[in-house]
Amino acid sequence: MTGWFGDPVLPGFRPDPSVCRVGADYYLVTSSFEWFPGLPVFHSRDLVNWRRLGSALDRVSQLDLDGCGPSRGLFAPTIRHHDGVFHLVCTLMDGPGHFVVTATDPAGPWSEPYWLDGEGFDPSLFFDDGPHGGDGRAWFTAARVRDEAAGRTEIWMREYLPDEHRLTGPEYVLWSGSHPDARWPEAPHLYRIGGSYLLLTAEGGTDVDHSVVAARADRVTGPYHGVPGNPVLAPSTGPVTCTGHADLVQTPGGEWRAVLLGVRPGSAIGRETFLAHIAWDDGRPVFTPVAHTGRGSPLRDDFAGLSADWSTLRTPRERFWTTGDGLRLRLRPERLGERTTPSLVARPQEQPDCDVSTELRFTPAAPGEEAGLAGVLDDDAHLLFLRTPEGLSLRRGTEVLAGAPVPAGPVRLGIRIRGFGHTFVFAAPEGAWQELATIEATFLAPLFTGVHIGLYATSNGDPSANEAHFTEFALAYPNASAPGRTS
Repeated sequence: MTGWFGDPVLPGFRPDPSVCRVGADYYLVTSSFEWFPGLPVFHSRDLVNWRRLGSALDRVSQLDLDGCGPSRGLFAPTIRHHDGVFHLVCTLMDGPGHFVVTATDPAGPWSEPYWLDGEGFDPSLFFDDGPHGGDGRAWFTAARVRDEAAGRTEIWMREYLPDEHRLTGPEYVLWSGSHPDARWPEAPHLYRIGGSYLLLTAEGGTDVDHSVVAARADRVTGPYHGVPGNPVLAPSTGPVTCTGHADLVQTPGGEWRAVLLGVRPGSAIGRETFLAHIAWDDGRPVFTPVAHTGRGSPLRDDFAGLSADWSTLRTPRERFWTTGDGLRLRLRPERLGERTTPSLVARPQEQPDCDVSTELRFTPAAPGEEAGLAGVLDDDAHLLFLRTPEGLSLRRGTEVLAGAPVPAGPVRLGIRIRGFGHTFVFAAPEGAWQELATIEATFLAPLFTGVHIGLYATSNGDPSANEAHFTEFALAYPNASAPGRTS
């Protein structure tokens, strides 16, 4: 069933959501790929309004993203609660693979990773001790590739020992799709509902053919049979597309909801977290559209500290920033475009239309020293608006798109984003904005990840003792005033 899912409940780059409930509290995690800290954790009392608690992987010892390629890293976590302990399972792609971390408080600290055996991606956990019976055992499921060219995958399962944080016993293959030519069955989640087992998976890939299918079984190990009328959530052609990768949760009142990913076409913000109601038709989940409308909230960050909403690209092996008097970034040889950790702190772009700005106090002391704003999809796709020894420079990667001279002293830099249209503006601290250039940045169109907007500094391969001082970061929306003037 297609339909309007309204505004996302977690806007911006928040893909592959997973949710669990403990009493009146809901906890949610999403993928984070090559960004650090990894696996953001959110809390809500109503499934609509979410507050960031932190990240499950916020220590260097927990997460090695060195050399991680674009759209790799941490894929598709699942969060579950059992016997007073949160279990969060995920896959580190191009790394050791599946792992689980645990915590008694979802705000942390979370444990070091316990690595698990097995192939694939999109892992999940199921504790068979719900209100409808079960034998108390726990199960680990994941998807794995059987024929990548054809998109053939299968869902497999083994028993999980929660006290020992390991898998045991035989392996079961549960599902290979709702029809013989099914592509990319993935994102498995198991539930016990009404005395039988429900397997919910995604199909069709994470682009416009994304869908949700369901299967039922009398035993947790199967056999599983597709429910009539699959997919239970068909590919959407409406204002929200690519919908899928759903996880179910029951409210304290006994109703059911789903969190799922979706995309608002026409911008670079990527896959976001949406919410749907679930009704039941003879054991078949029916996704009913839910409209949640709202606007982005203006932001002005003076960097008294570095909040959990800011990320670095890959694992920072050294601290290159200081806060308390704005944000100061140390110029280092690393630069965007390399598989390193440059002096960059960034946050997801959350709305298709927004204005961002900063005030930069920075004097280049040598050739190659530069600092400013960055719009980053990945190593290969980014826009840089920088102060350099020659003045201002707007670049797509290493390609110079525009430039302008500016006098010495502080300068304000801004980007007015309207879908893929990016207008770059600059001003003296108390002066009027001047337009440098407008770029149609369709090359930032994402698939797995989404654009981050951030603050960046580099010495381009040479050592440096210099630093760039950003006094603030401001975010506003079109009906507000000029960039940086939030209300």
